[in-house]
Formats: sequence, C-alpha cells, structure tokens
Amino acid sequence: MARLPYIDVDELADSDRDLLKRPINLFRQLVNSPGGARAFGTLGGYIRHKSTLDPRLREMAIIQVGFLTKSEYEYTHHVRLGTEQFGVSEDDIHAITAETNSQPSSLSELDTTVLRAARDMVTDLKINDADFEILAGSLSNEHLVDLVLTIAFYCGVVRVLATLEIDNEPHYKEALKKFPLPA
Repeated sequence: MARLPYIDVDELADSDRDLLKRPINLFRQLVNSPGGARAFGTLGGYIRHKSTLDPRLREMAIIQVGFLTKSEYEYTHHVRLGTEQFGVSEDDIHAITAETNSQPSSLSELDTTVLRAARDMVTDLKINDADFEILAGSLSNEHLVDLVLTIAFYCGVVRVLATLEIDNEPHYKEALKKFPLPA
C-alpha cells in the first residue's frame, strides 16, 4: 500500500500537468513534489531519450538492478519496455537470471561485464577495476559515463519505489509469469 497519495493529472496545476504524460504510479507519487518530480524526470529523460548508449545494454543494466534488488516494479516495467521497445530478448532476460546466479550464459563479454558492473554498483557501490577496464576498452568515455549514470540512477529509483511503497500496476505484473523474481 502506497505511503503517499497517488495524484491524478487533474489535481495538478496546469504548469505541472506535463509531469503525468505517462501516468504510471511512480510518477503519480513523485508529483506530490512537482519540483522533485521534474528534477527526477530530467535525468531519467536524458537516460531514456537522449543518451546514445546502446538501449539494449541500458535496459539490461536496469533489469539487472531490478532483479538483484527484487524490485518488482522496476524489474517488470523494464522487462516489458526492454522486450517491446529496446531489443532485449527473452534469452537476454533468462541470461540475467543465470548470470546473477553465477551460471553461464551465451551473452557476449560486453553484455556480461555490463551485468557484473550493475551488480557491483548495487552491492559494492562501484565497478571493480577489471570490469571497468573491459568497459573502457569497449565503450566510448561518453557511453561509459552514461552507463554509470544509468546504473546509479536506477539504484536510486528502486530505493524510492521501496521507501514510498509504490504499487506495481497489474499489467506490468504479467511479466512475472514468464520471468519470476527470486524468492
């Protein structure tokens, strides 16, 4: 049960209605602070719409954060977005589960390094030196910074979701039938 009220677009000042162009529950809670929601959306919007980092790699990193933290909301939203819009395959999602459980997958070295980097940033706050070197050799400096910003941002997002106890929308929960989170 959400800790704060969900706000609908008609409850906002005209100047803030753009904040609910996508009226998902996360945004409907964040608009309890329109200024905070706008600031949150600035970085989130850059990551999703302006960064030139490969969108599949971005989504795999986000899905990894959601999976590792058992954030049902984040995981299911990005499983759906990743598979429907950004080139993440069902095999990729199964591989995220395998890689998290220290099992082999058929992912490339870059893919597995991105997943390890996400796990390291969740659990150890930073990417280890060996993986950072692999990423630096595979990505431009711009893309490496964007990857780090993406992982860091979504580490924050899962904490916002958990603390505010934001409810997952039922149509996103459907992803759990095919791609369950760990118990």
